[in-house]
Amino acid sequence: MSKPRKILDQIDSPADLKKLNQPELASLANEIREQIIQTVSRTGGHLASNLGVVELAIALHRVFNSPEDKILWDVGHQSYPHKILTGRKNRFETLRQDGGICGFVRRDESEHDPFGTGHASTAISAALGIAKARDLRGGKESVVAVIGDGALTGGLALEGLNNAGDLKTDLIVVLNDNEMSIAENVTAMALHLAKLRMAPLYQRVESSAKSRLQNLPLGEKIARTAEGLSHGITHLLASKTGIVFEELGFTYLGPIDGHNIALMEEMFENARNIRGPILIHVVTVKGKGYEYAESDSRQFHGIAGFTIADGKIEKTNGNITFTQAFSDAIVELAEQDPRIVAITAAMPDGTGLSEFARRFPDRFYDVGIAEEHAVTFAAGLAAGGLKPVVAIYSTFLQRSYDQILHDVCLQRLPVTFAIDRAGIVGEDGPTHHGVYDLSYLRHMPGMTIAAPCDASELRNLLATALTHDGPMAVRYPRGESPVDKRTEGFETTPIGKGRILRDGCDAAIIAVGPTVYTALEASDILSNDGFNVMVIDARFIKPLDDNLILETAKTCGCVLVLEENSIIGGFGSGVLELLASKDIKIPVRLTGVPDCFIDHGSTDSLRKAIGLAADKIAAAVQELINSNRTVYFELDS
Repeated sequence: MSKPRKILDQIDSPADLKKLNQPELASLANEIREQIIQTVSRTGGHLASNLGVVELAIALHRVFNSPEDKILWDVGHQSYPHKILTGRKNRFETLRQDGGICGFVRRDESEHDPFGTGHASTAISAALGIAKARDLRGGKESVVAVIGDGALTGGLALEGLNNAGDLKTDLIVVLNDNEMSIAENVTAMALHLAKLRMAPLYQRVESSAKSRLQNLPLGEKIARTAEGLSHGITHLLASKTGIVFEELGFTYLGPIDGHNIALMEEMFENARNIRGPILIHVVTVKGKGYEYAESDSRQFHGIAGFTIADGKIEKTNGNITFTQAFSDAIVELAEQDPRIVAITAAMPDGTGLSEFARRFPDRFYDVGIAEEHAVTFAAGLAAGGLKPVVAIYSTFLQRSYDQILHDVCLQRLPVTFAIDRAGIVGEDGPTHHGVYDLSYLRHMPGMTIAAPCDASELRNLLATALTHDGPMAVRYPRGESPVDKRTEGFETTPIGKGRILRDGCDAAIIAVGPTVYTALEASDILSNDGFNVMVIDARFIKPLDDNLILETAKTCGCVLVLEENSIIGGFGSGVLELLASKDIKIPVRLTGVPDCFIDHGSTDSLRKAIGLAADKIAAAVQELINSNRTVYFELDS
C-alpha cells in the first residue's frame, strides 16, 4: 500500500495554501517542522527560531498575497518556513551549502524576499521605506514586517517604530514574542478587545468622534485625554506592552496565540482594513514541536549538526576553539583583577561569556541587540575606572563604527574589543563574514589592533590589551585554533612587535592571525621545490613592526602579505604604506579577501576560491620570485 501523499508536496507557492482547510494546515505545519529538523540536523543552522514561526508563516502567506504584498523577516534566521512555502522546498536540503540556498533572506534568491537581512532590527525601517514608496507611486499592496522581541531591543527598530508612528502610513508590524507566556483569560480578553477595535463600526465611530472633538474649543486636548483613557483601560486588561506602541502611534492588537493559524488569519484579515501603522503581538514557543529545542532553545538557536533521536549536538574532538580560549582567559584574568567587566550584545553563549556571567554576575552586562550602546556604555565604564571588555562578532561590531571612533578612540579610553568570528565564517554567508574589521578600525587614531595566530597567543594578547593604556582590539576567527597549545598563565606582548617563525631569503610571507599557519604550510610546499621562504607572524596590524618589515623587505626582495580581511584598507595596505613612505620598491602581492561579497559555503572551499589556501599561496609566492615584472604592487582579485 502506497504512502499517502504529503500535504507539503502540494505546496509549490503561497497560492496553494489557500486551498487547504484547517486540519490540513495543522498537518502541513508538522510536515514543515519535520523537513526543517531533518535538514538542519545535517547542515546546521538556526533551528529553534524557525520551529517557532511555522504557523505564523502559514497564516501570513494565507492572508497576504506574496510577492505582490511584501513580507519582511527581520534578521532572517527565522525564515526557513517562509522559504519552504515560497517555492524553495525542493532545494531546502542545500541550505547553507556551497551553491545552495542561503540561511537568511536574500533579494537575489526569490521574488518573495523583498529585502535582504542577516543583521537584526532592520525590518521595520525597511518596511516603512517600502510602504512610503508604495504610497508615492499610488500602490495598494500590504507591507508586513515580522520582528522578534529580541530584535526589538535594537535601537534601529525603535527608531523605525517612532518614524512609522509619525508618518502614519499603512504598515503592519508583527511582533513575534517567544519569551512571553500569557494566561488564557488574558488572551481571551485581548482577543475580544482586538476584535472590537477592528470592527468597522468601532473604527468609524472612533474616527468621527476624534474629528468632531478636534473642531471644538480645547477639543484636541479632550480628544487626546479620551484616547489616553481608552488606551489605558484597554491595555490594563489586555497587555501593558501595548501602551508603549499606542504612544508611538500604532494600533496595538494582541497578544494572541502564534500557533493558532485560524486566529492569526482572522487578525491579519481585519488588520488589512485598518488605516495607519498596526502592531500585532503574537506569542510563540521557540523550538516548537521538537522537545530538545523547546527545553533548551538557546543551545538550539544556531547549531551545527545534531542527532534527531536524542538531540545530541555534534562536538568536535579537535583543538580548543578560539572562543573557548577567550572564555577561559577572561575568567582567569577577572579572578586576578576585579576591575575587569564584560559586555556583550545578546550573545553571551556565542562570544563565550556565559561562564564569566556565571562567575561574576555583577560584572557582566548583556545589553541586548544594541551594539552601539554596548560600546558607549563600555566607554563610560572605562571613564569610571574599570577595564571593560566588549565581546562582539566582527560583522556586528561594524554597526558601532561611530561609537568606537567618537566615544572610545577620541578620548583614548582603555576599552578592549574581543572581536570574535573575524574572517571567513562559512555557511552563514556574506552578512556574517567578518572581513572588514581591520579596514574599519585601522584608520582610527589611537587604536591598537592585534590578531593572534592561535589560542595561546589569544590569551597573551588579551592580557596585553588589559594592561594597555588605550583602546585595543583583539580579533580572532570562528572555530578551532590551528594548534592546541594549552598554556597556563599569561605573557604580555610588546605592543607592535612581530616575530620571525621561519627564516629565508628568496621571499617573505608576512601573515597575520591564523593565516600564519597557512603561510607555514605554503613555505613547506615551496621548500620542497627548492625555495627558502621567510614566514613572519606580524601579530599587530597597528602599530606595525616597522623595523622587522623593512629589514625583511631588504633581505628577501619580494613580499607576499597574507590576511583574512578585505585587501582594501587592511593589513596589507598598511605594509604598502610603510614601504612607500621609505621609498622601498620591491614586488609586493597583497592576498586577502577581494573586493566582492563572499557567498556562503564551507570555510575550506571559500578560502580556496579566493586564493587563501596553502597551495594557492605557494603558487603566488613562486610567481612572485620568478617574476621580472616592473609592476611593484599587485592586488589579487
